[in-house]
Amino acid sequence: MAGRASESGDRSVDTDSTDRYDAVVVGCGPAGAAAGVFLARYGLDTAVFDRGSASLDRCAFLGNYPGFPAGIDIETFQTLLREHARETGCLLVDDLVESVERAPVGDEDGDSTAPFAVETQDDRRVLADRVVAATRYDGEYLRPLGGDAMFETHEHGGEEHEHFDPDYSDTDGRTPVDGLYVASPAGQRDVQAVVAAGRGAHVARTLLEDRRAERGYPTDLARHYDWVRPDSEFEGEWGDRERWREWFDERVPDDHETGDERLADLREEYIDDAFETHRSPEEVADLTDRAHRELLEHLDDDLVLERAAEIEADRADTE
Repeated sequence: MAGRASESGDRSVDTDSTDRYDAVVVGCGPAGAAAGVFLARYGLDTAVFDRGSASLDRCAFLGNYPGFPAGIDIETFQTLLREHARETGCLLVDDLVESVERAPVGDEDGDSTAPFAVETQDDRRVLADRVVAATRYDGEYLRPLGGDAMFETHEHGGEEHEHFDPDYSDTDGRTPVDGLYVASPAGQRDVQAVVAAGRGAHVARTLLEDRRAERGYPTDLARHYDWVRPDSEFEGEWGDRERWREWFDERVPDDHETGDERLADLREEYIDDAFETHRSPEEVADLTDRAHRELLEHLDDDLVLERAAEIEADRADTE
Protein backbone atom coordinates (compact mmCIF):
# COMPACT_ATOMS: atom_id res chain seq x y z
CA MET A 1 0.00 0.00 0.00
CA ALA A 2 2.92 2.35 0.42
CA GLY A 3 2.89 5.25 -1.97
CA ARG A 4 -0.48 4.28 -3.47
CA ALA A 5 -2.47 7.12 -5.05
CA SER A 6 -6.20 6.66 -4.57
CA GLU A 7 -8.72 6.46 -7.39
CA SER A 8 -9.76 10.04 -6.74
CA GLY A 9 -6.47 11.23 -8.24
CA ASP A 10 -2.83 11.78 -7.35
CA ARG A 11 -2.02 14.96 -5.43
CA SER A 12 1.26 16.70 -4.61
CA VAL A 13 1.75 14.89 -1.31
CA ASP A 14 4.82 12.77 -0.69
CA THR A 15 3.40 9.27 -0.21
CA ASP A 16 6.64 7.38 -0.74
CA SER A 17 6.81 6.33 2.89
CA THR A 18 3.16 6.73 3.85
CA ASP A 19 0.29 4.34 3.24
CA ARG A 20 -2.67 5.93 1.54
CA TYR A 21 -6.27 4.73 1.40
CA ASP A 22 -9.47 5.73 -0.32
CA ALA A 23 -11.14 5.66 3.10
CA VAL A 24 -10.20 5.25 6.74
CA VAL A 25 -12.83 4.18 9.26
CA VAL A 26 -12.13 4.91 12.91
CA GLY A 27 -13.76 2.26 15.10
CA CYS A 28 -14.93 -1.29 14.33
CA GLY A 29 -18.08 -1.58 16.40
CA PRO A 30 -21.43 -2.04 14.62
CA ALA A 31 -21.26 1.40 12.96
CA GLY A 32 -17.63 1.20 11.89
CA ALA A 33 -17.80 -2.41 10.74
CA ALA A 34 -20.94 -1.73 8.69
CA ALA A 35 -19.32 1.32 7.09
CA GLY A 36 -16.17 -0.62 6.30
CA VAL A 37 -18.12 -3.50 4.77
CA PHE A 38 -20.07 -1.23 2.43
CA LEU A 39 -16.99 0.75 1.38
CA ALA A 40 -14.77 -2.27 0.79
CA ARG A 41 -17.47 -4.22 -1.05
CA TYR A 42 -17.80 -1.27 -3.40
CA GLY A 43 -14.08 -1.51 -4.08
CA LEU A 44 -12.62 1.32 -2.03
CA ASP A 45 -9.23 0.70 -0.47
CA THR A 46 -10.35 0.82 3.16
CA ALA A 47 -8.50 0.68 6.49
CA VAL A 48 -10.37 0.27 9.78
CA PHE A 49 -8.65 1.30 13.02
CA ASP A 50 -9.96 -0.37 16.13
CA ARG A 51 -8.63 0.17 19.62
CA GLY A 52 -10.20 2.02 22.53
CA SER A 53 -13.39 2.09 24.55
CA ALA A 54 -16.31 0.35 22.85
CA SER A 55 -19.88 0.89 23.99
CA LEU A 56 -20.60 -2.81 23.44
CA ASP A 57 -18.07 -3.65 26.15
CA ARG A 58 -20.62 -2.35 28.64
CA CYS A 59 -23.26 -4.79 27.37
CA ALA A 60 -23.55 -8.16 29.13
CA PHE A 61 -25.35 -9.94 26.30
CA LEU A 62 -26.86 -8.82 23.00
CA GLY A 63 -30.51 -9.88 22.74
CA ASN A 64 -32.12 -7.53 20.21
CA TYR A 65 -29.95 -7.81 17.10
CA PRO A 66 -31.95 -9.30 14.20
CA GLY A 67 -30.73 -12.63 12.93
CA PHE A 68 -29.84 -14.04 16.36
CA PRO A 69 -33.14 -15.43 17.73
CA ALA A 70 -31.59 -16.48 21.04
CA GLY A 71 -29.25 -13.50 21.18
CA ILE A 72 -25.48 -13.53 20.84
CA ASP A 73 -22.64 -13.12 23.33
CA ILE A 74 -20.65 -9.92 22.96
CA GLU A 75 -17.28 -11.52 22.32
CA THR A 76 -18.56 -13.67 19.45
CA PHE A 77 -20.53 -10.75 17.98
CA GLN A 78 -17.52 -8.43 18.02
CA THR A 79 -15.36 -11.16 16.47
CA LEU A 80 -17.93 -11.61 13.70
CA LEU A 81 -17.97 -7.86 13.05
CA ARG A 82 -14.20 -7.79 12.59
CA GLU A 83 -14.16 -10.96 10.49
CA HIS A 84 -16.86 -9.55 8.23
CA ALA A 85 -14.93 -6.33 7.69
CA ARG A 86 -11.74 -8.29 7.01
CA GLU A 87 -13.51 -10.72 4.66
CA THR A 88 -14.80 -7.90 2.46
CA GLY A 89 -11.29 -6.52 2.02
CA CYS A 90 -10.82 -4.01 4.85
CA LEU A 91 -7.41 -3.80 6.43
CA LEU A 92 -8.01 -4.03 10.19
CA VAL A 93 -5.46 -2.17 12.28
CA ASP A 94 -5.22 -2.65 16.04
CA ASP A 95 -4.27 0.91 16.91
CA LEU A 96 -5.82 4.00 18.48
CA VAL A 97 -6.33 7.04 16.26
CA GLU A 98 -5.15 10.11 18.15
CA SER A 99 -5.68 12.81 15.52
CA VAL A 100 -7.00 13.46 12.04
CA GLU A 101 -6.02 16.60 10.14
CA ARG A 102 -5.40 17.78 6.60
CA ALA A 103 -2.04 16.67 5.25
CA PRO A 104 0.21 19.52 4.13
CA VAL A 105 0.27 20.01 0.37
CA GLY A 106 3.49 21.73 -0.64
CA ASP A 107 3.78 24.74 1.67
CA GLU A 108 0.05 24.97 2.34
CA ASP A 109 -1.78 23.48 5.31
CA GLY A 110 -5.50 22.97 5.62
CA ASP A 111 -6.17 22.71 1.89
CA SER A 112 -9.64 21.14 1.56
CA THR A 113 -8.45 19.17 -1.49
CA ALA A 114 -5.61 17.54 0.45
CA PRO A 115 -5.96 14.06 1.90
CA PHE A 116 -6.39 13.54 5.61
CA ALA A 117 -3.40 12.60 7.74
CA VAL A 118 -4.35 10.01 10.37
CA GLU A 119 -1.95 9.78 13.33
CA THR A 120 -2.10 6.90 15.81
CA GLN A 121 -0.98 5.94 19.29
CA ASP A 122 1.64 3.56 17.89
CA ASP A 123 3.18 6.32 15.73
CA ARG A 124 1.53 5.25 12.50
CA ARG A 125 0.74 7.90 9.93
CA VAL A 126 -1.54 7.12 7.00
CA LEU A 127 -3.26 9.28 4.40
CA ALA A 128 -6.91 8.97 3.48
CA ASP A 129 -9.07 10.71 0.90
CA ARG A 130 -12.11 10.25 3.14
CA VAL A 131 -12.60 9.50 6.83
CA VAL A 132 -15.57 7.95 8.61
CA ALA A 133 -15.70 8.57 12.37
CA ALA A 134 -17.37 5.68 14.20
CA THR A 135 -16.39 5.99 17.86
CA ARG A 136 -19.38 6.57 20.10
CA TYR A 137 -17.49 7.66 23.21
CA ASP A 138 -14.88 10.00 21.84
CA GLY A 139 -14.50 12.42 18.94
CA GLU A 140 -11.51 14.30 20.34
CA TYR A 141 -9.23 13.00 17.58
CA LEU A 142 -11.26 15.09 15.10
CA ARG A 143 -10.60 18.41 16.85
CA PRO A 144 -7.77 19.45 14.48
CA LEU A 145 -10.32 19.50 11.65
CA GLY A 146 -13.01 21.68 13.24
CA GLY A 147 -11.88 22.88 16.63
CA ASP A 148 -14.44 23.90 19.24
CA ALA A 149 -17.24 24.02 16.66
CA MET A 150 -17.33 20.24 16.81
CA PHE A 151 -17.99 20.14 20.55
CA GLU A 152 -20.64 21.21 23.02
CA THR A 153 -20.46 21.72 26.78
CA HIS A 154 -22.87 20.27 29.36
CA GLU A 155 -23.05 20.89 33.09
CA HIS A 156 -23.46 17.80 35.24
CA GLY A 157 -23.11 17.66 39.03
CA GLY A 158 -21.77 21.19 39.10
CA GLU A 159 -19.02 20.37 36.64
CA GLU A 160 -18.75 21.18 32.97
CA HIS A 161 -18.20 18.33 30.51
CA GLU A 162 -17.33 18.66 26.85
CA HIS A 163 -18.69 16.21 24.31
CA PHE A 164 -18.66 15.85 20.55
CA ASP A 165 -21.75 17.60 19.18
CA PRO A 166 -24.05 14.88 17.78
CA ASP A 167 -25.54 17.48 15.44
CA TYR A 168 -22.20 18.46 13.92
CA SER A 169 -22.97 16.12 11.03
CA ASP A 170 -26.28 16.13 9.19
CA THR A 171 -28.67 13.18 9.27
CA ASP A 172 -26.79 11.54 6.40
CA GLY A 173 -23.40 11.82 8.13
CA ARG A 174 -21.99 14.68 6.06
CA THR A 175 -20.03 17.37 7.91
CA PRO A 176 -18.82 20.90 7.08
CA VAL A 177 -15.38 19.33 6.52
CA ASP A 178 -15.12 18.02 2.97
CA GLY A 179 -14.50 14.27 3.00
CA LEU A 180 -15.26 13.78 6.71
CA TYR A 181 -18.32 11.72 7.65
CA VAL A 182 -19.62 10.89 11.12
CA ALA A 183 -21.41 7.64 11.81
CA SER A 184 -20.82 7.92 15.56
CA PRO A 185 -21.11 9.72 17.92
CA ALA A 186 -24.49 10.80 16.58
CA GLY A 187 -26.81 11.15 19.57
CA GLN A 188 -29.91 8.98 19.31
CA ARG A 189 -29.08 8.02 15.71
CA ASP A 190 -26.56 5.40 16.80
CA VAL A 191 -27.85 4.10 20.12
CA GLN A 192 -27.82 0.30 20.49
CA ALA A 193 -26.00 -2.07 18.19
CA VAL A 194 -28.60 -2.52 15.45
CA VAL A 195 -29.20 1.24 15.18
CA ALA A 196 -25.45 1.91 15.05
CA ALA A 197 -24.96 -0.68 12.31
CA GLY A 198 -27.72 0.90 10.26
CA ARG A 199 -26.23 4.34 10.82
CA GLY A 200 -22.80 3.13 9.73
CA ALA A 201 -24.19 1.55 6.57
CA HIS A 202 -26.19 4.70 5.75
CA VAL A 203 -23.20 6.98 6.21
CA ALA A 204 -21.05 4.69 4.02
CA ARG A 205 -23.70 4.88 1.30
CA THR A 206 -23.67 8.67 1.65
CA LEU A 207 -19.90 8.68 1.13
CA LEU A 208 -20.23 6.45 -1.93
CA GLU A 209 -23.01 8.62 -3.33
CA ASP A 210 -20.83 11.72 -2.98
CA ARG A 211 -17.90 9.98 -4.62
CA ARG A 212 -20.01 8.76 -7.53
CA ALA A 213 -21.48 12.24 -7.96
CA GLU A 214 -17.95 13.67 -8.11
CA ARG A 215 -17.20 11.22 -10.90
CA GLY A 216 -20.16 12.55 -12.88
CA TYR A 217 -23.08 10.28 -12.02
CA PRO A 218 -26.46 12.10 -12.08
CA THR A 219 -28.15 12.50 -8.69
CA ASP A 220 -30.67 9.67 -9.05
CA LEU A 221 -27.96 7.31 -10.28
CA ALA A 222 -25.24 8.22 -7.79
CA ARG A 223 -26.89 6.24 -5.01
CA HIS A 224 -25.38 2.79 -4.59
CA TYR A 225 -27.36 -0.32 -3.69
CA ASP A 226 -25.33 -3.26 -2.45
CA TRP A 227 -26.95 -6.61 -3.10
CA VAL A 228 -26.54 -9.65 -5.31
CA ARG A 229 -29.41 -10.84 -7.50
CA PRO A 230 -30.54 -14.26 -8.73
CA ASP A 231 -30.23 -15.05 -12.43
CA SER A 232 -34.00 -14.70 -12.77
CA GLU A 233 -33.66 -10.92 -12.26
CA PHE A 234 -31.85 -10.72 -15.61
CA GLU A 235 -34.33 -12.65 -17.70
CA GLY A 236 -36.44 -11.12 -20.45
CA GLU A 237 -35.99 -7.43 -21.22
CA TRP A 238 -33.67 -6.87 -18.24
CA GLY A 239 -31.17 -9.25 -19.77
CA ASP A 240 -30.76 -6.78 -22.63
CA ARG A 241 -28.18 -4.03 -22.15
CA GLU A 242 -30.18 -1.73 -24.41
CA ARG A 243 -33.08 -1.84 -21.93
CA TRP A 244 -30.68 -0.80 -19.17
CA ARG A 245 -29.40 2.06 -21.32
CA GLU A 246 -32.96 3.33 -21.77
CA TRP A 247 -33.57 3.06 -18.03
CA PHE A 248 -30.36 4.97 -17.26
CA ASP A 249 -31.07 7.73 -19.79
CA GLU A 250 -34.58 8.25 -18.39
CA ARG A 251 -32.98 9.26 -15.08
CA VAL A 252 -30.52 11.80 -16.43
CA PRO A 253 -31.88 15.34 -15.90
CA ASP A 254 -31.81 17.76 -18.80
CA ASP A 255 -29.52 20.15 -16.93
CA HIS A 256 -26.93 17.53 -15.98
CA GLU A 257 -23.47 18.95 -16.62
CA THR A 258 -21.49 15.79 -17.38
CA GLY A 259 -20.40 15.65 -21.02
CA ASP A 260 -22.03 13.15 -23.37
CA GLU A 261 -18.91 11.02 -23.82
CA ARG A 262 -18.22 10.80 -20.08
CA LEU A 263 -21.90 10.07 -19.38
CA ALA A 264 -21.88 7.26 -21.94
CA ASP A 265 -18.85 5.72 -20.18
CA LEU A 266 -20.58 5.96 -16.82
CA ARG A 267 -23.71 4.38 -18.26
CA GLU A 268 -21.76 1.36 -19.48
CA GLU A 269 -19.96 1.13 -16.14
CA TYR A 270 -23.31 1.22 -14.33
CA ILE A 271 -24.65 -1.59 -16.53
CA ASP A 272 -21.47 -3.65 -16.08
CA ASP A 273 -21.80 -3.29 -12.31
CA ALA A 274 -25.45 -4.37 -12.45
CA PHE A 275 -24.71 -7.49 -14.50
CA GLU A 276 -21.85 -8.44 -12.20
CA THR A 277 -24.27 -8.73 -9.28
CA HIS A 278 -26.17 -11.75 -10.61
CA ARG A 279 -25.53 -15.22 -9.18
CA SER A 280 -26.56 -18.61 -10.50
CA PRO A 281 -28.33 -21.15 -8.23
CA GLU A 282 -25.07 -23.08 -8.02
CA GLU A 283 -23.16 -19.97 -6.96
CA VAL A 284 -25.79 -19.17 -4.33
CA ALA A 285 -25.50 -22.72 -2.98
CA ASP A 286 -21.71 -22.38 -2.77
CA LEU A 287 -22.00 -19.02 -1.01
CA THR A 288 -24.51 -20.48 1.45
CA ASP A 289 -22.28 -23.45 2.24
CA ARG A 290 -19.28 -21.18 2.79
CA ALA A 291 -21.29 -18.82 4.99
CA HIS A 292 -22.55 -21.65 7.19
CA ARG A 293 -19.06 -23.10 7.54
CA GLU A 294 -17.71 -19.68 8.49
CA LEU A 295 -20.31 -19.41 11.26
CA LEU A 296 -19.34 -22.85 12.54
CA GLU A 297 -15.81 -21.54 13.09
CA HIS A 298 -17.20 -19.22 15.76
CA LEU A 299 -19.46 -21.69 17.57
CA ASP A 300 -18.61 -23.87 20.55
CA ASP A 301 -17.42 -27.25 19.23
CA ASP A 302 -18.99 -29.20 22.09
CA LEU A 303 -22.38 -27.61 21.43
CA VAL A 304 -22.12 -28.37 17.71
CA LEU A 305 -21.30 -32.01 18.43
CA GLU A 306 -24.08 -32.21 21.03
CA ARG A 307 -26.61 -30.85 18.55
CA ALA A 308 -25.40 -33.23 15.84
CA ALA A 309 -25.92 -36.14 18.22
CA GLU A 310 -29.45 -34.93 19.03
CA ILE A 311 -30.32 -34.71 15.33
CA GLU A 312 -28.94 -38.19 14.73
CA ALA A 313 -30.96 -39.56 17.64
CA ASP A 314 -34.14 -37.93 16.33
CA ARG A 315 -33.59 -39.49 12.91
CA ALA A 316 -33.10 -42.91 14.46
CA ASP A 317 -36.37 -42.56 16.41
CA THR A 318 -38.35 -41.75 13.26
CA GLU A 319 -36.98 -44.69 11.24
